[in-house]
Order: sequence, then structure tokens, then C-alpha cells
Amino acid sequence: MEKQRVLTGITTTGTPHLGNYVGAIRPAIAASEDESVESFFFLANYHALIKCSDPQLIRESSKQIAATWLALGLNTDKAVFYRQSDIHEIPELTWVLCCNAAKGLMNRAHAYKAAVQANDEAGEDADFAVTMGLFSYPVLMAADILMFNAEKIPVGRDQIQHVEMARDIAQRFNHNFAEIFTLPEAVVGEDVAILRGLDGRKMSKSYNNTIPLFLPEKQLRKAINKIKTNLLEPGEPKDPDDSTVFQVWEAFASPQETARMRSDFANGIAWGEAKKQLFELINSELAQARDEYMRLMEDPGYIESVLLKGAERAREHSASLMHRVREAVGIGAIC
Repeated sequence: MEKQRVLTGITTTGTPHLGNYVGAIRPAIAASEDESVESFFFLANYHALIKCSDPQLIRESSKQIAATWLALGLNTDKAVFYRQSDIHEIPELTWVLCCNAAKGLMNRAHAYKAAVQANDEAGEDADFAVTMGLFSYPVLMAADILMFNAEKIPVGRDQIQHVEMARDIAQRFNHNFAEIFTLPEAVVGEDVAILRGLDGRKMSKSYNNTIPLFLPEKQLRKAINKIKTNLLEPGEPKDPDDSTVFQVWEAFASPQETARMRSDFANGIAWGEAKKQLFELINSELAQARDEYMRLMEDPGYIESVLLKGAERAREHSASLMHRVREAVGIGAIC
């Protein structure tokens, strides 16, 4: 049976947090164990250059993200786990695709349009501080996807457009040259949890409201205690559907534990007690992985060896595909 190929990229800016874990990492690792799926996971460090000019931050983030996936049990014998910049065919394919991507298509990209709108509202030139990296970001993403002929691309709703652009670019190339690229499809997990952060908004680095995934126990307890709640006293019924504490609980708890906590909210559980139980629940799930993460962070040589091994496996695919692309566009061998 031919396996379905699934590809996911993780941008190497920032430290993984609880929202990343329940929304992307945990379901992706679980899915990678499916024998009918061939999973490709990569550290998107070329993408990081678009919005980060701190080389040390990118290096540290790359190490943290790689250690996180490994500590949480990613089986790198099954999944292909690699660093984007180790696949030298990706920037080459990006250029070929740039020569086939319509500028008008790039003009409609959400990130570029948002930057232009912000400049317009600030009275600046439309392209003020807009780099070619930001403008052509969808082409790089298309190269990531098309390089491995991935069929399914798990994304958030804000990234659907980029997968559709990759599909458009692939169709244009296939029509103009040769049927080389599989047309990808975006997959949006309707049941994937989107955690709220400390202030009740979506947990996001841009809001600075995250709870880092592998905080030591004391710091994890402090972070959970900072989750915003209302002023209802112990004994007063509380609405679980309007509570960040309950929403995070639901992302980690079993259905039985969730039902029990919903009942406790109706019976007026104190916020301090609810947060104490939430800390214990999260800590019990992450404690073993946290220990492994700390060990891996002290062994960067091992992390590097895993990434290089993954790159070797990835290049078995990328080198042969790029050979076909070169031949198709006329830049391959003369004879």
C-alpha cells in the first residue's frame, strides 16, 4: 500500500509553548505513528530569517524545537526529521518556482497585504521595510511542500492561502514543463485545540502570553497561577466555557476528568484549587518528557547528528526530484 505523504514545518523563532504542544506537536507525533502515513517534519530556519535578525536566537530556537520533538517521542526512524537549510535543493527549487509564480499572486498574500496596509495607515511608502523574503515567502513555502510531493499539509486557517498558492504554482509548472509536482491539499484540524494564553487571548508569542512547554515545576506552577480569572468567590458557580483555566484543563484531561471538572465549576470550585489541579495535570503529563528535554539540551551534538541523519534521508527525495526539475526546465546536462 502506498503511503500518504504529510509535511509540517516549524519556524525556528521562539520557545515551544503549551499551545504549540496541544495544537501541533502532540497530534503530529501521534499521526506519524500511523503506518499508512509518511511524515516529513522540518525546522523552517530559512523562514525564520524573514522575521528574525538575531542569529543566536535562531540557533537556540532550533536546538529547543528539535529537542522538544525528540523529547516528546518523535520516532525519527519512521518520520523524516530535518533542518530546512540542510536541503540545498530547496533554495534552488525556490528560484525555479519564482520564475513560474505570478507576481499578482504574491501581491495577494495575506502577510504582504497586511504590511502594506500597516504602512498606508502609518503614512509610509507602501513597501516600507518590506523585504523580498516577506514578499516571496509563499514561494519558499511552495518549495518546501513541492520538493517532497507532499499530499496533505496540516496548517492553521491563516496558512491555507499559502498551500493554495503552492498548488497554483505546481499546476502552472506542470502545465508549462512536465507533470512533476503533486498538487497539495491543506488539512485544517477542526478538533485541534487552540489554547488561550495567560490573558485569555490565543496563546501566542506575539501576545507574550505563553506558558513555555518545559518550564521547571516551580515556574510552571507560577505561570499557571498567573492565568487570568474573574472575581467569583469559592462556592459561587463558574462558567467553564468562559474560563481559560477550564479550556486548558480540557486540552490535557480525559473526557471523564473534563466532566468532573465541569461539575466542580458548577459547584463553585475555588480558582486557587482549580489552578492547583491544572498544574498537577499538566506536570504529570510533561514531567518525563521535560527530563528528557533537559538531557537533550545538554547534548547538542546528539541533536545535530539526528538532524543530519534526517537530512540524508530527505535528500534521497530532494536530489532526485531536483534532477527531474532541472531536466524539465532545460538547465540539466546537455547530453
